[in-house]
Amino acid sequence: MEILTNYQLKSFNTFGVEARAAYFCHIKSHTDIKELFSSDNWNRPRLIIGGGSNILFAKDFEGLLIKNDLKGIKVQDEDTNHVLLRTGAGENWHEFVIYCIGKDYGGIENLSLIPGCTGAAPIQNIGAYGVELKNTFYSLEVFDLATGDINTFNQSDCKFGYRDSIFRSIFKNRYLILSITLKLTKKYHRYYTDYGEIKETLKNNNVKKLTIKAISDAVIRIRTNKIPDPKELGNAGSFFKNPTVDKVDFEGLRAEFPHIPGYNSEANQVKIPAAWMIEHCGWKGKRRGQIGVHDKQALVIVNYGGGKGKDIAQLAFDIRDSVADTFGIELQQEVNIIS
Repeated sequence: MEILTNYQLKSFNTFGVEARAAYFCHIKSHTDIKELFSSDNWNRPRLIIGGGSNILFAKDFEGLLIKNDLKGIKVQDEDTNHVLLRTGAGENWHEFVIYCIGKDYGGIENLSLIPGCTGAAPIQNIGAYGVELKNTFYSLEVFDLATGDINTFNQSDCKFGYRDSIFRSIFKNRYLILSITLKLTKKYHRYYTDYGEIKETLKNNNVKKLTIKAISDAVIRIRTNKIPDPKELGNAGSFFKNPTVDKVDFEGLRAEFPHIPGYNSEANQVKIPAAWMIEHCGWKGKRRGQIGVHDKQALVIVNYGGGKGKDIAQLAFDIRDSVADTFGIELQQEVNIIS
């Protein structure tokens, strides 16, 4: 396996910021992983990336950056109504969704156009338009970075939460995800159309018969109108999570901010759109030189070209502090900042 040095990472992060890794390699097979694990390079500080859509380099990485390029899609098992579909962790997530739609495998169509690779999907339990990965998740396979063992996690093992899993907490940086397996429907699909603008978009698309492709097309249209293509305008999608507060606290906020939106979440919890709070604080469309907040979606921080990672990070911190000062709520970031 080739280990590259002083490697430019601009094309490996969707913010498109310039940063370098002291050492860099591609993982394309289990053999590559075992070879790397047995080498002296394994003792360096390590960082594993997939599509680079959930990371911000605020500085160079002075260690070994491992690009997960494990590919392959395979049916593990199936019956009349369901299929267990396994995908290598390095597959592009959106391309995987489109592959499933082409096979009429239902369950992840609402997650169309989410950037990144399939291996990253369970780490933060990706979700959009009323659907989360955990709805279809069956299992995943991991390589233990400490022991070299290969283990399997089922759904309960992963402890999924809102944009969260065990891999973001006690097992952070412990495992390299090799593959994930989803349980998808082959017929009797369940359609999620009540969230956001899906119903309106389906109507505008003149959809007469509801299908998983029609929903995917609607989601793609909505996301394209709101979130810029990282190939054209550097970004990592939603930078912050939507916070949840107790109902009592939410009523207190509503007394001060009568128009604040909220949606019932778990027991006695209300989810507040972070984008609304950011926009209320005056950040939507605000620009600082070569970076700024997108003018169509306040959750998206963008790099107009030539922006530095440390400046994007500072902008995010300033937004977070502004929201905390105004609403008493500290936003949690979705993006991993390397600083």
